[in-house]
Amino acid sequence: MVEITSTAVAEIDRLKRNRQMTDSFLRLRVKSGGCSGLFYNLELEDISENLDHQESDRTMEIQGIQVIVDPQSWQYVEHLQLDYSEDLMGGGFRFHNPQIKQTCGCGISFAEVEQQT
Repeated sequence: MVEITSTAVAEIDRLKRNRQMTDSFLRLRVKSGGCSGLFYNLELEDISENLDHQESDRTMEIQGIQVIVDPQSWQYVEHLQLDYSEDLMGGGFRFHNPQIKQTCGCGISFAEVEQQT
């Protein structure tokens, strides 16, 4: 199950309002790249123009946020906690996944997840 903290919900809502995308999904993906090979990616997608939505995508509502995850990314986000925080370097989303075995020094990318049995 994906968890979104209240601070992340507030930031997602703020982004939706600022981009005038109040009727949108939050697409959560894992893409290739970064120091360790994989990284999380968030995108807002307009519900009415969601051409990228596949029947096999998982959709869920978490704290009022409509989240969509493709099947390839699901294994990497199944136990994810999405948070938002601000520090001296600015604000940003933080991805906490207890299944991650290895992350890079910057903490943005990861190598693999431990499979649950």
